[in-house]
Amino acid sequence: MTRSMKIHFIAIGGAAMHSLAIALQQKGYQVTGSDDEIFEPARSQLQKAGLLPGEVGWLAGRIRPDLDAVILGMHARKDNPELLRALELGIKIYSYPEFLYSETANKTRVVIAGSHGKTTITSMVMHVLRYNGVLFDYMVGSRLEGFDNMVSLEADSRIAVFEGDEYLSSCEDPRPKFLLYQPQVALISGIAWDHVNVFPTWENYVDQFRIFIKNLPADGCLVYCTEDRPLAEVVKETNPHVKKIPYATPEYAVENGVCHVTHGGKRYGLLVFGGHNMQNLAGARLICNQVGISDMQFFEAIIHFRGAGKRLQLMGHQGNTWVYLDFAHSPSKVEATVKAVREQFPGQRLVACLELHTYSSLNKNFLAHYRNTLDAADEAVVYYNPEVIRHKKLEDISKEEVIAAFERKGLQVYTSREEMERYFQKGNWRNTALLLMSSGNFSGIDFKILTSQLLSGLEL
Repeated sequence: MTRSMKIHFIAIGGAAMHSLAIALQQKGYQVTGSDDEIFEPARSQLQKAGLLPGEVGWLAGRIRPDLDAVILGMHARKDNPELLRALELGIKIYSYPEFLYSETANKTRVVIAGSHGKTTITSMVMHVLRYNGVLFDYMVGSRLEGFDNMVSLEADSRIAVFEGDEYLSSCEDPRPKFLLYQPQVALISGIAWDHVNVFPTWENYVDQFRIFIKNLPADGCLVYCTEDRPLAEVVKETNPHVKKIPYATPEYAVENGVCHVTHGGKRYGLLVFGGHNMQNLAGARLICNQVGISDMQFFEAIIHFRGAGKRLQLMGHQGNTWVYLDFAHSPSKVEATVKAVREQFPGQRLVACLELHTYSSLNKNFLAHYRNTLDAADEAVVYYNPEVIRHKKLEDISKEEVIAAFERKGLQVYTSREEMERYFQKGNWRNTALLLMSSGNFSGIDFKILTSQLLSGLEL
């Protein structure tokens, strides 16, 4: 594909979509886009790049015969006027993972997959490669310190590192995204049932990972977490021809608030913490080995890694009070994140606040999977917005049903932003580690402002 290509993005406001649009513009492509709603930070990023649509909504007239391609986001539906016009004109339509593959077909593609940890592992690999001066393409699901965009495509790179999501690619292509990348090197961090709206059974969900492994080339490589039992079973029974490299949580210890990992007889102090992050680190190291990075080069770089955005992200601290933000929403990730903060701050009161925001987490039949996930916290709060449940066309959930599902003594449940704000305002946050977990924002709470208010209140 040439740099003069004209490409239109349908649903340009998505996290990966707007980042890809900006990356292609930087390569010299002529980019346009549309969406019916665009939120921050995508809105500001698109506006800065001059790519923010002048008018909100779908307009068939935007699809011109001279377009070389249309990239279709998952947010768009089959009856989208712009999609229908593109089909009528016979314009090539890509999902964004399909387009990323087309741009990197002649490169070594590394895909990081799994129900949890994939953003952090991808970010670790990216950090180490950048630290060691390796030029590479990438797509990652979160902002990362030192990287201007979540997507980059370089003409001279020979390696592409992609976070591999198992969710569907688009309304025109119902295959999981990670299947479209066709990697030579892959990692799977674990399998924990998610996305019940498109994978209604456990077996159906697991099958996507079986297909992913089965499609790896005979000369390919699969790095996988052997501590995850469902994953270990799937790896054992699938694609015996590919090279398989297991990893597990390395030896580590927390001393004076710093997590140290031991490898090859040496101890390394890290800026990240938690058993799940140590496990992520072990997988990232093996992936880096596969693309030519030695263990010494890996650890020289990883000690400077501060984490990915919204992945145990430190929002602020004062004295013995700390505020962390995490993207955790699936049961396995929620439990691992709460345990990580408990381990890191054994002397502080741990308050865990979880927003149920995804389709799976708000599904009444799925709620029981959260049983005991908040038990490591001293105080636990669950928030959900009934309007979001109705928007997703799910059955209403009562506070009593949430309490029964979590089986957590003393669990507090709130259903409005005002209730949550009163809870934060009235709380005593001295000597506390406050953990905020959500793939959303508690119905519009600004976490930076909240953190500032809570910490400034300590000075009174």
